[in-house]
Amino acid sequence: MPLYLSRFSYTPETWARLIGRPEDRRTAAQSYIESVGGKLHGFWYAFGKHDGYTLWEAPDNVSMASVALAITGGRALSSLETTVLLTVDETLDALSKAGEVQYRAPAS
Repeated sequence: MPLYLSRFSYTPETWARLIGRPEDRRTAAQSYIESVGGKLHGFWYAFGKHDGYTLWEAPDNVSMASVALAITGGRALSSLETTVLLTVDETLDALSKAGEVQYRAPAS
């Protein structure tokens, strides 16, 4: 199954709610991904541009997108970015296939 790295930031209102009532959000994240047949591999908070990171496994892009849309629709986040991760073998396959693509630069 594909792996996905998500970067998220909470809204100030969400941080205020969590300060008033601390909660381990890993449990919620795990239930979201498991509802589509996936798995949560990690959940971290961070300093910097993003408040946190998650590493998910999902059956396919549509399943992961449905989780991301549901989370975003909940309005607790100010941002959510998700990246599909490729294995080394998948990247090697892509590199091999890239040589078969007949790319033409714009206006050439």
